[in-house]
Amino acid sequence: MWWKTLIFVAMSAVIVLSFVTPAPQQQIGDASRIFYYHIPLAWICVIAFTMSMVYSIRYLRTRRIAEDDKAADSARLGFTFCVLATITGSIFAKVTWGAFWNWDPRETSVFILLLIYGAYFALRGAVEAEEKRAALAAVFAIFSFLTVPFLIFVVPRIMPSLHPSESIVSSQLNFSMGITVRWIFAASMVCFTLVFLWIFSLARRISVIRRIQMEQEL
Repeated sequence: MWWKTLIFVAMSAVIVLSFVTPAPQQQIGDASRIFYYHIPLAWICVIAFTMSMVYSIRYLRTRRIAEDDKAADSARLGFTFCVLATITGSIFAKVTWGAFWNWDPRETSVFILLLIYGAYFALRGAVEAEEKRAALAAVFAIFSFLTVPFLIFVVPRIMPSLHPSESIVSSQLNFSMGITVRWIFAASMVCFTLVFLWIFSLARRISVIRRIQMEQEL
């Protein structure tokens, strides 16, 4: 229980500091404070989809249905965090660019990613046979992950974008953030990662309980 209290205290500190310290980007102003939340959400999205791919590979190697459950849980959380990243990004876009959606390369690439993983859940819902569903979903998750680095990291950097291009690392590969912003941002990344792992552990418990109930009903 102590670590849950620690996460609560740390996240509370990040939230307070994100508002009482100067804005991360002075030119943009207070709207740039969402940077402390938007980027960690996108980061967790990448972690979750990576885990889904890893568990999918493990399922194909072992054929253990528990690995498929883990892959599905990871993908669901990744999709959820991806939606949250899209929402926070849209709020930033409305404040700074005047519209919630501008079909900016970063917005478009995330939208495509949501469609890809939406198809993953559609596939899982369309196949009734458990083993067949798990196998097809695993293959789909593996190939879907190949698009994640490309859509999240590559496309936004090779195409002109409205997004600040050097908000974290400059073109000379140096940190462009001040020391205070850097520490708050790092703490936020750690806190969001820990929260994600906590939620994933809860999702796993729910999946195990559901699996036990299904076996008892047979």
